[in-house]
Parts: sequence; structure tokens; C-alpha cells
Amino acid sequence: MPRWLPRAVVMALALYACFRLGSWAFDQLIGLLINILIAFFLALAIEPAVGRMAGRGMRRGLATFLVFLVVFAFGIGFVVLLGSMLAGQIVDMVDEFPKYLDSVIKWVNQTFHTELSRVEVQDSLLHSDWLQKYVQNSATGVLDISTTVLGGLFRLLTIFLFSFYFAADGPRLRRALCSVLPPSRQAEVLRAWEIAVDKTGGYLYSRGLMALVSGVAHYILLVVLGVPYAPALAVWVGLVSQFIPTIGTYLAGALPMLIAFTVDPWYALWVLGFVLIYQQFENYVLQPKLTSKTVDIHPAVAFGSVIAGTALLGAVGALIAIPAVATLQAFLGAYVKRYAVTDDPRVGGGSSRQPRQRQRRPLGSRVRHLVVGPGRGAGPNRTPEAEGAGDGSHGGSTRGEEPGGR
Repeated sequence: MPRWLPRAVVMALALYACFRLGSWAFDQLIGLLINILIAFFLALAIEPAVGRMAGRGMRRGLATFLVFLVVFAFGIGFVVLLGSMLAGQIVDMVDEFPKYLDSVIKWVNQTFHTELSRVEVQDSLLHSDWLQKYVQNSATGVLDISTTVLGGLFRLLTIFLFSFYFAADGPRLRRALCSVLPPSRQAEVLRAWEIAVDKTGGYLYSRGLMALVSGVAHYILLVVLGVPYAPALAVWVGLVSQFIPTIGTYLAGALPMLIAFTVDPWYALWVLGFVLIYQQFENYVLQPKLTSKTVDIHPAVAFGSVIAGTALLGAVGALIAIPAVATLQAFLGAYVKRYAVTDDPRVGGGSSRQPRQRQRRPLGSRVRHLVVGPGRGAGPNRTPEAEGAGDGSHGGSTRGEEPGGR
């Protein structure tokens, strides 16, 4: 047996053991790594505001705390406002449920000539097997729901804690990162960090501005229609439609349509039409103007990045996909060398074969060609003198000749 074989076997086993250990650790820590990634992008988003406040003499930790306090207060206010609206609406719908059921039963009896009654329908629903099974499953799933809620709160607290440290200790973190790199690499890292801050902050700020415009537009519509809870619904539409990619618009419009349907079914159609029209206005007019200076990426690239982010990280990937791709695009645009494009018709979608340009004859020659005939008309190579000679050969007199000539 060669002397190197035992050492090679031990090395291969050690590498395999390290790989298995690393895979196990990565599977166990994937949740924490995703939380850290979300916290990093959140810190990049608030970095401009924290930097401005710190540049005016405020301590960076205090500036970060004030920014997070504003965000937290806004989030709590939105949840309380939306929760109160939903609770009140649910109570109203429960109170009005017998009236809705009577109207439905009346329509069914008139349409299908049946003799249903509300008491019989209620008894059949209350004593049905599927309702009892649903109640039992809901009772057994209360503990799972409580565990999910507590886990979500703990995850949210973890994200806010890491993002607070990333934003408050941003200069120290950059200094620690650059201290392990050579000077030639430090400038590139700092430039990449600056691009990431600009693109992420610009993305969130432009989305916030579009959410404000969308909320105001839908608030005006809901007030005109007389739909209740118009302020809460407007805030819901603005935030959900802008910060949930791809399907956020439809999720945002479903709740106002439901509330408007309880007032008048035709109001739901009005809300649906307004949502569709405003979405087109936002996609083709408002969004290009607001994002042209912040996150200027092609719509197809944005859609593909959202799909890829959703496939990799779920809802979190869909949320951070666009700023991540915008950062990568800006970074590549800053470092990839570009060349001038040659003046070739194929660049614009044309063909390399140029069409032949036909030589157009004068208008008088074309009229003579139609009236006299092709034999008497001027050909493409005939000159006016030749035409005059041809006219004289048929017995006509030319200029300068006597009438009695040869």
C-alpha cells in the first residue's frame, strides 16, 4: 500500500465530515441568516435618514432610535386602525347576516320555485358534520396559532435588533470590514456599500411616495362613494399595493371591494374599475417618473427578480429582490467597461441589405411616356438632345432648320 493512501483517506473523510457538519449548521441557522439579511437591508434603507441626523451633530445611536421609534409608532397605529376597522366591520356583518340570508333565500325561492326557510337553513348548518369538524380542528389548532404568533413576534424583534446595530454602528462596521482588506479593495467595498445604500433607500422612499399618492386617490374615491372606514382602507391600499410585489395590488383592492359590497354591490364594481385604471396610470405614468432617479430597472428584470426571490426566500425574497437587483445592476454599471455601438442598421432591427434606390425621371418625361408611348418616350439613358433628334426623324422640323431643308 502506498504511504500517501492512508493520509488521503483520512483527508477525504475529514472533508466529508466538515461538509456534513456545515450543511447541518446551515440548515439550522437558515432562519437566523434570513433575519440578518432582512435587518441589513432595513439598515441600508434608514441609513440616509440616520446619516443626515448624525451629520447635524446628533449622536448616531440616538438618531437610529428616533427613526425606529417613528417607524414603530406608524406600524402600531396602522395595525390598531386596521384592526378596529375589521372588528367593527365583522360585528356589522354578523348583525346583518340574517338580513343577507333572508334576501338570498327569497331570491332562491323565487328563481327555483322552492320553499326554503331561514330556520331550516340555520338548523342544517348548525348541525352539519363539516361545521362540527371545523370547530374541533380550530380548537385543536389554537395552540399552533399561538406558537406561530409568538414566533413571528420573536423574529420581528430579532430583525429590529440587528438592524438597529447595523444602522447605529455603520461606520464601525465598515471600518472593521475594511481593516481586513488591502487598500485597493477598500475603495471598492466602500463604493459598493454606498451604491447599496442609495438604491435601497431610493427604492423604499419611492415606494413610500407612491403609497401616499395611491392612498390619497383611493381615499377620495371611497369618500365620494360613502364607503365607511375610508382612511383605514386608503392606508391599507397604499401600503399593501406598494410593498407586496406582483400580487399586492389585487390583495389591496379586495378589502375595499368587500366593504363597498356591503354598502351597495354596484360600489364594488366602481372600486374594481378604479383600481384597474389607477394601476395602469401608476405603471406607465407615475412609477417611471418617480423611480427614474432611484431604482431604474427594466420591468421585465424587476418581475424576474421578484419571481427568483420568491423561489429562493419566499415573501422575504420577493420584498428585497428589487433593491438587491438594482444594487447589483448599479455596481456592474459602475465597473463594467462599455463601448460605443457601431452605426449598423441591424442594431435598430433593420437588415444589412440596403434596398436599391430607383432613379426617378422628371415629371415631364413620365407624362410624355404615358401619352406618346414607350417607343417615343425618353429612356433612362436618353438625353434631351437625343429626344429632339428622335422627334426630327419623324418629319418634324428642329430648331434652327429652315422649313424647306433637306
